[in-house]
Amino acid sequence: MTLDPAPLDRVMRARVVRFNARLGGIAAGLVSGLALFLATNWLVLKGGRVVGPHLSLLGQFLIGYQVTFAGSLVGLGYGFVVGYVVGYSVARIYNWVAARRDRAAPLGEAQ
Repeated sequence: MTLDPAPLDRVMRARVVRFNARLGGIAAGLVSGLALFLATNWLVLKGGRVVGPHLSLLGQFLIGYQVTFAGSLVGLGYGFVVGYVVGYSVARIYNWVAARRDRAAPLGEAQ
Protein backbone atom coordinates (compact mmCIF):
# COMPACT_ATOMS: atom_id res chain seq x y z
CA MET A 1 0.00 0.00 0.00
CA THR A 2 1.50 3.35 -1.04
CA LEU A 3 0.48 6.72 0.29
CA ASP A 4 -0.49 9.55 -1.98
CA PRO A 5 2.02 12.42 -1.41
CA ALA A 6 -0.42 15.14 -2.56
CA PRO A 7 -2.25 15.56 0.80
CA LEU A 8 1.05 15.75 2.65
CA ASP A 9 2.32 18.35 0.21
CA ARG A 10 -0.88 20.35 0.65
CA VAL A 11 -0.47 20.29 4.44
CA MET A 12 3.18 21.30 4.22
CA ARG A 13 2.38 24.25 1.98
CA ALA A 14 -0.25 25.44 4.42
CA ARG A 15 2.33 25.27 7.23
CA VAL A 16 5.13 27.27 5.60
CA VAL A 17 6.45 29.61 8.25
CA ARG A 18 6.16 33.32 7.57
CA PHE A 19 8.29 35.61 9.67
CA ASN A 20 6.90 38.68 11.36
CA ALA A 21 9.23 41.31 9.95
CA ARG A 22 8.65 43.79 12.77
CA LEU A 23 9.51 41.25 15.46
CA GLY A 24 12.53 40.06 13.50
CA GLY A 25 13.73 43.64 13.30
CA ILE A 26 13.21 44.22 17.00
CA ALA A 27 15.06 41.03 17.92
CA ALA A 28 18.00 41.78 15.62
CA GLY A 29 18.06 45.39 16.82
CA LEU A 30 18.17 44.40 20.46
CA VAL A 31 20.94 41.88 19.89
CA SER A 32 23.13 44.23 17.85
CA GLY A 33 22.48 47.24 20.08
CA LEU A 34 23.23 45.31 23.26
CA ALA A 35 26.34 43.77 21.69
CA LEU A 36 27.77 47.21 20.90
CA PHE A 37 26.72 48.53 24.34
CA LEU A 38 28.37 45.62 26.16
CA ALA A 39 31.54 45.67 24.04
CA THR A 40 32.00 49.39 24.66
CA ASN A 41 31.40 49.14 28.40
CA TRP A 42 33.69 46.11 28.64
CA LEU A 43 36.52 48.18 27.19
CA VAL A 44 35.67 51.17 29.39
CA LEU A 45 35.75 49.02 32.54
CA LYS A 46 38.92 47.25 31.40
CA GLY A 47 40.62 50.62 31.11
CA GLY A 48 44.24 51.11 30.16
CA ARG A 49 46.29 53.83 28.56
CA VAL A 50 44.53 53.51 25.19
CA VAL A 51 40.93 52.34 25.41
CA GLY A 52 39.49 50.51 22.39
CA PRO A 53 41.37 51.95 19.40
CA HIS A 54 39.60 49.62 16.96
CA LEU A 55 36.12 50.12 18.36
CA SER A 56 36.62 53.88 18.42
CA LEU A 57 36.84 53.77 14.60
CA LEU A 58 33.05 53.32 14.60
CA GLY A 59 32.93 56.99 15.48
CA GLN A 60 33.78 57.66 11.83
CA PHE A 61 30.44 56.14 10.80
CA LEU A 62 28.27 56.61 13.89
CA ILE A 63 28.15 60.31 14.71
CA GLY A 64 28.56 60.89 18.43
CA TYR A 65 29.91 57.42 19.24
CA GLN A 66 32.97 57.22 21.49
CA VAL A 67 34.42 54.52 23.69
CA THR A 68 32.89 55.98 26.86
CA PHE A 69 29.79 55.17 28.86
CA ALA A 70 27.85 57.96 27.13
CA GLY A 71 29.14 56.68 23.79
CA SER A 72 27.89 53.20 24.65
CA LEU A 73 24.38 54.61 24.97
CA VAL A 74 24.74 56.27 21.57
CA GLY A 75 26.05 52.95 20.22
CA LEU A 76 23.06 51.15 21.72
CA GLY A 77 20.74 53.41 19.73
CA TYR A 78 22.72 53.09 16.51
CA GLY A 79 23.07 49.34 16.94
CA PHE A 80 19.34 48.97 17.46
CA VAL A 81 18.49 51.00 14.36
CA VAL A 82 20.96 49.19 12.11
CA GLY A 83 19.97 45.79 13.53
CA TYR A 84 16.28 46.58 13.09
CA VAL A 85 16.75 47.53 9.44
CA VAL A 86 18.77 44.37 8.74
CA GLY A 87 16.38 42.05 10.62
CA TYR A 88 13.30 43.61 9.04
CA SER A 89 14.82 43.39 5.56
CA VAL A 90 15.87 39.76 5.95
CA ALA A 91 12.38 38.76 7.13
CA ARG A 92 10.66 40.66 4.30
CA ILE A 93 12.94 39.12 1.66
CA TYR A 94 12.41 35.64 3.14
CA ASN A 95 8.62 36.09 3.09
CA TRP A 96 8.75 37.41 -0.48
CA VAL A 97 10.82 34.43 -1.68
CA ALA A 98 8.55 31.97 0.16
CA ALA A 99 5.43 33.54 -1.37
CA ARG A 100 6.90 33.45 -4.89
CA ARG A 101 7.92 29.83 -4.43
CA ASP A 102 4.42 28.88 -3.28
CA ARG A 103 2.83 30.60 -6.29
CA ALA A 104 5.34 29.17 -8.79
CA ALA A 105 5.06 25.47 -7.89
CA PRO A 106 1.87 23.64 -8.81
CA LEU A 107 0.27 21.63 -6.04
CA GLY A 108 1.58 18.08 -5.81
CA GLU A 109 4.90 18.81 -7.53
CA ALA A 110 7.96 17.99 -5.44
CA GLN A 111 10.43 20.81 -4.79
